[in-house]
Amino acid sequence: MREHKGEKMREDIGTVQYASMLYDFYGGLLKENQAEVMALYHEDNLSLSEIAEELGMTRQAVHYTLKKAEKSLESYESKLGLVAAYRENRAKADEAVAILEKKAFTDDDISAVISIINELAE
Repeated sequence: MREHKGEKMREDIGTVQYASMLYDFYGGLLKENQAEVMALYHEDNLSLSEIAEELGMTRQAVHYTLKKAEKSLESYESKLGLVAAYRENRAKADEAVAILEKKAFTDDDISAVISIINELAE
């Protein structure tokens, strides 16, 4: 089921952004060379050719390393679900903020905010 959520997230935010988010959460678990390639690609926005030149690798080797790293990150996410939980909590927090920004609260608004806060606190 979590793989399905991962596919949905990729559709919602885009493949590169999703991989970047996975790297933010799980990058420390990657092998050193995988983390280096991911950082150069996602943080420094270098192309595969630029990374290959900088690291003394072939473009194909960089591509392989990047894909292998992304697969590892997706595996971590499917097991741990930290990115999905973060995005769900972020959406709930945004919902609570939107209610609070109305500044004229109904009893239903107050109940909704309390409910959201309780869900986030679980």
